[in-house]
Amino acid sequence: MSNLALYGGKPVREKLFPAYKVIGKEDRDAVIRVVESGILSRYIGAHHADFMGGPEVRAFEAAWAEAYGADHAISVNSATSGLFAAVGASGVGPGDEVIVSPYTMTASVTAAVVFNAVPVFADIDPGTFCLDPESIRARITPRTKAIIVVHLFGQPADMDPIMEMAAEHNLVVIEDCAQCPFATYKGRAVGTLGHIGVFSLNYHKHIHTGEGGVVTTNDPDLAERVSLIRNHAEAVVGRRGVGNLINMVGFNFRMGEIEAAIGCRQVIKGPELVEARRHNVGYLESCLAGLPGLTMPTVGDGNRHVYYAHALTYEAAETGVPRELFVEALRAELAATELREGEGPLIGAGYVRPIYLEPMFQEQTAFGDKGCPFACPHYEGEVKFDKGTCPVTERAHFETLITHELMRPPMSHADLDDVAAAFHKVAEAFPELRQKAEESGA
Repeated sequence: MSNLALYGGKPVREKLFPAYKVIGKEDRDAVIRVVESGILSRYIGAHHADFMGGPEVRAFEAAWAEAYGADHAISVNSATSGLFAAVGASGVGPGDEVIVSPYTMTASVTAAVVFNAVPVFADIDPGTFCLDPESIRARITPRTKAIIVVHLFGQPADMDPIMEMAAEHNLVVIEDCAQCPFATYKGRAVGTLGHIGVFSLNYHKHIHTGEGGVVTTNDPDLAERVSLIRNHAEAVVGRRGVGNLINMVGFNFRMGEIEAAIGCRQVIKGPELVEARRHNVGYLESCLAGLPGLTMPTVGDGNRHVYYAHALTYEAAETGVPRELFVEALRAELAATELREGEGPLIGAGYVRPIYLEPMFQEQTAFGDKGCPFACPHYEGEVKFDKGTCPVTERAHFETLITHELMRPPMSHADLDDVAAAFHKVAEAFPELRQKAEESGA
């Protein structure tokens, strides 16, 4: 009889893994203080002293800017809103192209579409899963206006060559740092390497306020334009004397006082939470060293990876076992996590389907029924979103990438030992799994 839980054996672990909880007493006390003040938001969408928000919002923005060494930090109600505001502030519009990653949350791409620009997908580096600078270079055209660089899984992208290309072609670089707070690239904080950085404070990120985000920049003009787009720009530009009206159509992207008060506490505890992740990954990788078919994440020299997820590369050619079967066997050996019981074990094959394969891009329809922005009369280029557009991304997603979250605090060494034991148990059963795969024709 098989020893694998997948085929009826006893799993390595049945007890739930501990939940990742970052909200503590200090956060609750801050919320109570704001509630008792009676000021839950203090924004006014007009030329007014409260146009920039209330005291908690301003305190949070100051704390974030100090933590990152940025000249400006602008809070928003989500990183999606922050990306939209950043693209708008950059002057992107109809007829423009924005180079983006195909392997990210869709907002990193639709931020360009919102301003009727056309996303152009560059491929990723197979080791870091971030945009490959050489692939970016190959996609630059006279229509390129900006690059949105995603620091995926907590890993900084290779920013120096990207910024050199941007300077050469007069492009704006927006860093999507949603999964990468407190990471550094060659000693410098992500979010301050490009022209604009965008961070997420969504509930499953390293630190959070429930929902929320922050935009960072050292450019005072970009900071003002982000702030205007955040809060009904068109209603205030006249009184504020703004001369450049490009994209000065505003939204309500404002963060409330409660979220900002929580954010002030979260900024303080963020570095410690990140170090706990880094420690756990180091311990787990030492336990997984030498397993056939598995490669640990690449970390660039001098970079600080903060591990939103632990991304492993799996080569079925070395084991004879299809990736999906390997992951299925691993999941059978492990338990779910507290507060996320419905998801099962937090390990899976691939990440997100390459974005250009989604219906918006396959049908090339976004706004209205005229095919905008892809068929916009101002757009003089031609885009195709065929399978094979980004082969490295497709291979990672459909064949080699395994991601898991079983390294977050408060995972103990004993918890991590169970994770490692599951990997070793399944690896020892590769002959059995190969036979099963052959029998099923996989």
